[in-house]
Amino acid sequence: MPELILQNGAALASIRTRGGEWRQWTVGGTDLLWPGDPTIWPGVAPILFPVVGWTRGGRVRVGGRDYPLGLHGFAADVDFVVAGQGQGDARLVLEDSPQTRPLYPFAFRLQIDYRLLPAAMEVTLLVENSGGGPMPYAIGLHPGFRWPLAGSKAPHRMAFEAPERPDVPVIAPGGLFSARTRPVPLQDRSLDLTRALFAEEALCFLNAASRKLLYDNGAGQGLLLSMENFAHIALWARPPAPFLAIEAWTGHGDPEDFDGDLFDKPSMIILEPGARGRHALRCEFVADTSQLGPDLQPLAHLPKGR
Repeated sequence: MPELILQNGAALASIRTRGGEWRQWTVGGTDLLWPGDPTIWPGVAPILFPVVGWTRGGRVRVGGRDYPLGLHGFAADVDFVVAGQGQGDARLVLEDSPQTRPLYPFAFRLQIDYRLLPAAMEVTLLVENSGGGPMPYAIGLHPGFRWPLAGSKAPHRMAFEAPERPDVPVIAPGGLFSARTRPVPLQDRSLDLTRALFAEEALCFLNAASRKLLYDNGAGQGLLLSMENFAHIALWARPPAPFLAIEAWTGHGDPEDFDGDLFDKPSMIILEPGARGRHALRCEFVADTSQLGPDLQPLAHLPKGR
């Protein structure tokens, strides 16, 4: 599939036109994104649109009519148009078409801007309602990072910027969100990352307080993720596969008891005609977490788990 190659100093990245997907990222020769594996999970960093998560029976309802819109929508499976490319940046665009309207009956324009920096990648999503009526949507970013990160054999952890609820929804059959919860072993905003954590599906922190996370490899390196206009954070893995997906979502899967219109689905954003929604994620490779600035030092110095 066609890919765009971005470079900035010792940083390299590739973007695939199918799905507008970020497929590779290296900083100083260190591979940070998992490469994908069709036998486990073929994705690397798919774009989730116009829904996030599972839908009941793989369908949504709009105005009394059902549409076959399944897990994470369709953006990952269609070709984007390259609207611009420089040495370290790229812009890709997807608009509604005869391919999308039978799945999602709205006129839209989705723009993805990638900007590669010497130690960071910035991803900006712009969603525009180009139709004549209101438009419901959800959008998400789903990058899978290497686990272990940067070759570290030390225990890894996730540090949250703010206190989070120490429980997450139970994922019911079909990927639906149960009203029941299960505990998460958070210790003062720090979560030890173990394979056992993901034995019961993803950890979905709904309405998260944190806008920054530090994925710490326990050996002095990490990934600092900064999120803009995403309500939810999800962590997902398929042990023993060597990846950890750190996901930023505006919406989430259907609640277990939901069977209504897409406009009424919890956590959907409603755009008026001509309006735009903006969402962004910055991922920065930190070669020495002890050198983080004063505003980020609390993340680096949160107590390690037991």
